[in-house]
Amino acid sequence: MRIGVDVRLAYHQMAGISLYALRLLAALSRIDTENQYVLLQHRRQTEPLVFAPNFSHARLLSPVHHRLEPWLLSVETRFLQLDLIHSPDFIPPLHNQIPAVITVHDLAFLIYPNFVTEASARYYGQLDEAVKRASRIIAVSQSTKNDLVELVGAPERKIDVIYEAADPLFRPIPREMARRQLQASGLKVPETFILFVGTIEPRKNLATLLRAYRLLRDRYRLEAPLLLSGAMGWLSEDLIAQVASLKLEPHVRFLGKTTPEQLLALYNLATVLAHPAHYEGFGLTPLEAMACATPVVCSDAGSLPEVVGDAALLAPPNDEEAWAVALHRVMEDEALQASLRTKGRARAAQFSWEKAARQTLETYRKAVS
Repeated sequence: MRIGVDVRLAYHQMAGISLYALRLLAALSRIDTENQYVLLQHRRQTEPLVFAPNFSHARLLSPVHHRLEPWLLSVETRFLQLDLIHSPDFIPPLHNQIPAVITVHDLAFLIYPNFVTEASARYYGQLDEAVKRASRIIAVSQSTKNDLVELVGAPERKIDVIYEAADPLFRPIPREMARRQLQASGLKVPETFILFVGTIEPRKNLATLLRAYRLLRDRYRLEAPLLLSGAMGWLSEDLIAQVASLKLEPHVRFLGKTTPEQLLALYNLATVLAHPAHYEGFGLTPLEAMACATPVVCSDAGSLPEVVGDAALLAPPNDEEAWAVALHRVMEDEALQASLRTKGRARAAQFSWEKAARQTLETYRKAVS
């Protein structure tokens, strides 16, 4: 097969969807030497994103998330002699007949429309048409598959659930090594702290975490600071204002966007990861933390219970009392910490990119048959 994979988004944003695509492609390059892969890259992305003998790249003019994209992408891909096109960013070329696989990561724009920008809602509003157009659909969790069936009416028979995995970078390392690496990068952190990782925006539900943290300090006299690792996103100014209104400025630290190496060190040094998201299509951050043997408290919403299993403590996303209790338990109970570290590593080990690549290859075969 000659398989085109749309990675144009990576030029603009090397984050969730782009990282998913590149990690999957790296795994495919290790296990598949028979099929030919054409990476559909942004016209300004001059260097190939994956190097392998059976991988090539085509630089496309089609703009990302633009009103003309469906037509231009359909025209450009028509001339690449593809047997299949895979669109990790939901929307395939809508106006040609190349068999298409789409990956649906979540349906947050339908479930929580107030948490997405108007432009994002407009782009992902094409999902109904994309579902009809696709030969096969990859859902990154059973929860996302259920949402596709219930909210979009996607035929269950053409959906394959294929889990993501943590990057192999994320693993336990000695604390002193982690501290030295972090200090060398210009970051210093205390001995004990609560860690949050994610874009600073409403959908990540930092509002509940901040209220719970206020309770932790007032009710349980907790002194450990709360460190927030992530780029400032949409409506982040509201969360900064909430920190001030709760009088938490001395205790809450915004680290900004961190590198993967910094994040590895932060996971290994954190006492607990707090992940209070209202909804996740998969929940990669808790999995990364568990791969580093970091105890996790996460919300019981969306796919998160499915991903973490019994290896994390769960709390309702809007219940700050429950969050305060769960975080206090982990912070104060060393036996619980040890149990969560052991369970977390074992749970994370059940997910791998090689497994995802093999299952994706099978989806490709079904799409073209």
